[in-house]
This record gives sequence, structure tokens and C-alpha cells, in this order.
Amino acid sequence: MRVLFDVSFARRGPSGTQVVVDALIPELRALGVDVIEADGRRGRHLNLAAEAQWQARLARASRRADVVHQPLPAWTPTRVPQVVTVHDLGFERLPDCFDARFTAYARRAHPFAARRAAAVLTPTRATADDIRALWGVEAVVAPFGPGQAPAADRGAPRHFLYVGDNEPRKNLPRLLAAYARYREQTAQPPLDLILAGLARATGPGVRVEPQPDLADLHRHAAALVLPSLLEGFGFPVVEAMHAGTPVLAADIPALREVAGDAARFADPYDVGALAEALTELATVGPLREELRRRGTARAAAFSWEACARAYLTAYERVVRLRQL
Repeated sequence: MRVLFDVSFARRGPSGTQVVVDALIPELRALGVDVIEADGRRGRHLNLAAEAQWQARLARASRRADVVHQPLPAWTPTRVPQVVTVHDLGFERLPDCFDARFTAYARRAHPFAARRAAAVLTPTRATADDIRALWGVEAVVAPFGPGQAPAADRGAPRHFLYVGDNEPRKNLPRLLAAYARYREQTAQPPLDLILAGLARATGPGVRVEPQPDLADLHRHAAALVLPSLLEGFGFPVVEAMHAGTPVLAADIPALREVAGDAARFADPYDVGALAEALTELATVGPLREELRRRGTARAAAFSWEACARAYLTAYERVVRLRQL
């Protein structure tokens, strides 16, 4: 099995697509898949002419492949069967959280690609339901593994941990407001809030770690906090469960699906509810321990090997269908 894998967008910097590409390709190769990595795209999907030129280059390269895999929805003009990965439909559900140019482009290009693909894969049933409802396409659910899985023995809780950026759908302003309210209301010395990664903010108790030691941060985290308005999967939640860190997650479908009973959920639009959850996790040790126990058990359900096997099954199926 030879797969032409478009890695170009993933090579542009930190993103969920980069995580998937970097983790999935080695696992596919371990299963015997001959992966050809295609790189060299120019632009960021907003220039239609540049995108067409890149897809034409992929079409020429696809002559050597059995399958073309696009880790984002895109269409290559080739007779070779194509598989696309859809991470989420945030631009459909929350268009105000995205650049208007990207939303306009994605609403045309992404469903076009998904409807013409031989198979569409997605990491959660929640996203598969969105794909069916909004695009009329059936998707195969293949959960991702952890983006990073820091092994962390537990230490005394010193802070809350947020891993991510300032993207509007990540809901950082409400988290900061909830954290400020928690600091005002707590009867104990307040825990810090650490923003690890690309997020930037200031305020009492707020610390930014642009190049974080995630293992150490998880070791002393009272909880990983992910208050997103929409997620397709939620890598930080799976990472936290692998690390034995309690999770405070937004009460949204994808995170409910991924975390199951291993998280404390709160309405991401309700600052008071988020503040109450922060207070509970800061002060109730048995709750943290129970969430840690449940999360560690649930983390075993997520691995890149299992994800790669699901992708290989999809590749084999579309090749068989082409041969009929």
C-alpha cells in the first residue's frame, strides 16, 4: 500500500494538523504502509489559484500512489482514490470565531472535497454527526491519540493549566474572567493560572509559559482547563488524562465524548459555572483524585497505533472499491 500524504500545511507551525501528521505517519509506516510525504504548498488555503496549482502538483505525484490522503479537506484532480480528514466544523458552527476569508473559502472548498472523497475520517462521533447534518456525508470515526503524553508523577497542586492559544473559539476571555472570580471568592490562597503555548494574557496570578515543560506543569496542576466553545477532539484533554491530571472541560459534545466520566464539566458560556468548577478543583482533593483515577483509565482508549489501523482499514477499503 502506497499513500501520497499531503504534509505541506502541517509543516507551517504548531497546529492540530501538525500533531496528526507527525504522529500518524510513523505509525502507518510501522504497519507497512509506504508513505510518500508531499510538501511545498504556498499560501494558507485562502488563495484559490495557489491552491489549484498545488493540487495539480499532487495530481502528478499521485500517479505513484494507491491512495491520496489529505489531512485537511482538499481535492486533488486525480483518478487515485482520496481520503480526507475533517478535524471539526468550527467555521460552520461558529463562523464569527474565524477570519471571514477563511470561512468563505472553507464553506466552499471543504464540503466540495468531502463529498468527492472516497472516504472521510474524523476523530469523534460528534464531528461525524456535524458532517452528516451539514454536508450530507458519512464519516468514519477514528479517534486520535494524545498530541503529547507527558509522563508526570503527581505533586502538590500549585496551579491550573491551560494549553493552547488565543483562538476565539478557545474561549480564553471567559476563562480569565472565571479565574479572576475564583481568586476573589476563594477562602484559601489562590492557585495560579498558567497559559502554556501560544496564549497571551495578563492579570493577577496569570503566568505565560511560551516554551513549557509540560511534564512539570502537569505534575503540579490541580486541573487542566479546556473551556472551548467547540472542539473536534481536544488534544489537551487526552494529554491530561495520560498524564494523570484532572480535567475541567467545556460541556460540549466532542469533549463529553472524549472525556466520558473522567472530567468535571461546565457550561463554557457561564463564567460563574467555570469559577465554581475552578473552586471545587482547587479545594476538593477527593474530587481531583477521582478524576485522576478515571482519566488514567480512560486514556488507554486513545493511541496513535489504533488510529493508524483505522486509517489503514479505510485505505484498503477504498482501493478494493476502486478495483470492483
